[in-house]
Amino acid sequence: MKKFRFRLATVLKVSQIKKEQAEIEFAEVTTFLLQQQQMLVDYEDELSQEMQSYYNMANQRVTIEKLTSYGSYFDRMRNQIQNQQQAIVQAEVKRKEKLAILQATMCKLKTIEQLRDKCFEEFQKEQLFEEQKELDEIGLQIYTRMAR
Repeated sequence: MKKFRFRLATVLKVSQIKKEQAEIEFAEVTTFLLQQQQMLVDYEDELSQEMQSYYNMANQRVTIEKLTSYGSYFDRMRNQIQNQQQAIVQAEVKRKEKLAILQATMCKLKTIEQLRDKCFEEFQKEQLFEEQKELDEIGLQIYTRMAR
């Protein structure tokens, strides 16, 4: 009895490797996005804490230099927050691109796997037909021997 051999086995293996690579890239981009979002949260927390500190010192004597330093600090933090928001948008775009690539490779892999399954079913049917043919021939030989 011969073994099943899928002609597109190498294509299937390559597709599986590409799917795994796409999964890894998607995971990396997702992790990067989460890190960027966490950085934004950290910046916003730091800004709110410093704003609270600024409001708490309103009852104290404040120098112009202190006000200027707080003002420049707040401007810099707002700028960092704005830059971080842009970085998050870019990371989300990359994540969507990687997700689309992953979905495409998974679809291709699924198609090839379905083709393999279909070819295997045809192989099994062919094997069953050949086996039945041999059994019929054996039965016919036994019948002709007994009839003599």
